This record gives sequence, C-alpha cells and structure tokens, in this order.
Amino acid sequence: MEMKKMRENLGWLYYQYLLITGIYVLEPWEQSVFNTVLFTTVAMVIYTSYVFVPVHVRLALEFFSELVREQPESTVALMS
Repeated sequence: MEMKKMRENLGWLYYQYLLITGIYVLEPWEQSVFNTVLFTTVAMVIYTSYVFVPVHVRLALEFFSELVREQPESTVALMS
C-alpha cells in the first residue's frame, strides 16, 4: 500500500514538473533534450558549489577576522 501511494506521489510531482516548466507541449525527444540540459546544469551548479564555496567562505572569514583582530600597539600609534 505504501509503495502505491509513493508511486502516485512521484507521478503527481512529475506531472507538476511538466506543467510548471511547460514541457508537456514538447515532443518526447524535445523533452529528453530539455531534461538533459536542465539536469546537467543543476548537477554542475551543485558540484561547483560543493567544490568552490567552502574555499571562498574560508578566505572571507580569514579576511574579516584580520579586520576585527586587535591591532598591535605600534600600528595603532602610527595610525593616530
């Protein structure tokens, strides 16, 4: 019973995807091309986020921690 309900839910979600994106009016080969391009783009965005965002966050944290870190006495005297 649970499998049937889950299958119906997945079918309903796929139907919503077809309606929202408007690809229900395309031919099957056009739908395949659209889905391939869409899912490839999403996969590339997820991979790029996984690889590069942590590096940039670490660099930003290092930069801002330098700004809020207490200045040595000699540097404070030179700035005044």
